[in-house]
Amino acid sequence: MYNSSAADGAANTVSGSRVFIYEVVGLRQNEETDKTNYPIRQSGSVFIRVPYSRMNQEMRRITRMGGKIASIHSLSADGAVNGSSVMKMKASKSQGNGAVATSATTTSEGNAIKSDDQKLNSEKKGKPMTQAKAKEAHADVPVNIYRPNAPFVGKCVSNEELVGEGGIGTVRHLIFDISEGDLRYLEGQSIGIIPPGTDKKGKPEKLRLYSIASTRHGDHVDDKTVSLCVRQLEYKHPETGETVYGVCSTYLCHLELGADVKITGPVGKEMLLPSDPNVNVIMFATGTGIAPFRAYLWRMFKDEEKAANPDYEFKGFSWLIFGIPTTPNILYKEELEEIQQKYPDNFRLTYAISREQKNPQGGRMYIQDRVAEHADELWKMIQQENTHTYICGLKGMEGGIDEALSAAAAKDGVDWMDYQKQMKKAGRWHVETY
Repeated sequence: MYNSSAADGAANTVSGSRVFIYEVVGLRQNEETDKTNYPIRQSGSVFIRVPYSRMNQEMRRITRMGGKIASIHSLSADGAVNGSSVMKMKASKSQGNGAVATSATTTSEGNAIKSDDQKLNSEKKGKPMTQAKAKEAHADVPVNIYRPNAPFVGKCVSNEELVGEGGIGTVRHLIFDISEGDLRYLEGQSIGIIPPGTDKKGKPEKLRLYSIASTRHGDHVDDKTVSLCVRQLEYKHPETGETVYGVCSTYLCHLELGADVKITGPVGKEMLLPSDPNVNVIMFATGTGIAPFRAYLWRMFKDEEKAANPDYEFKGFSWLIFGIPTTPNILYKEELEEIQQKYPDNFRLTYAISREQKNPQGGRMYIQDRVAEHADELWKMIQQENTHTYICGLKGMEGGIDEALSAAAAKDGVDWMDYQKQMKKAGRWHVETY
């Protein structure tokens, strides 16, 4: 994320006029430690614009918030496309800890940005790659082609309801035309959406991040669109009891066909799908956390996608455990079940329908209950060096997943949390929760 407000106060000197980009990991945000309004996600990479005159002050603030500086780059603008300044990054000596982020981040309304340049698992030797090799593997990943101060303006070409009759809430599948710009992306990345209007302070609304729900080729497999899966945020105000609606999610869910939409990004490298077609992929999702996994499954199994990617033929095994409240809330139900029926040897689909199914204790069936039910099978898969595990959705499911897998690992005398840390270092454990 970029903090556009950080560029003020530069001195009238050559050095003072320079602006730097801090890549920061591990930040926490609360009222006491950070008074800014830009969204920060749990344990992910955050990118902050800092003028030369404020560098030391910003370093101290980051330290107070528990963050670590992964890299610092000087910034210069060069050219413009569709109103977007194309930035050139010049490497500068890192001033902080060279930590590499390994888990995800998110905003209150979206579901997106992940960590950058994490260590990947070596396909040949099964050993963690060095940080340099990990960065080399991510060298061609598109990031921040369009920035908040100069977004791409796309058009809405489709806006359809995903929740069936009798379901809870509203979730929309939106498709945006991006054919007039240079926006490109990969499965597992996110884009930012800037809603129109101003906030309560009279300032322009800030962007919200959403995981992309389509493959790099788009739903029409013509490289001209990008898709999102958006739930309208709605809740009761704790004091007044008034119904409050999310600004950006409401804007998107009611977006009319042909309407312009401001798009930034793409961002994120934490949730990228490995290029190796022989990997196993475990996916834990709740609600709209299904978005990146829909993109994975399309790339793996859709006939049109397979035709568009002759160099990629998925030969591994993927397992999706999907938590939803009711059957009508199973997003992309027909697509998922069609893939399961067509590729039973390569894809397994498991639902956890909380308001319709019961766990062994007689309570609601949540995703962590399904993980506990299949913990031994999952643990066996996870131990294979070609298995990648992804978690996307509500943060509350992480603890239950860890508890279930801890019990399974303990049977083999393995400490789960230690093993999970090793997986993160090897780039095989990917998390995006909010």
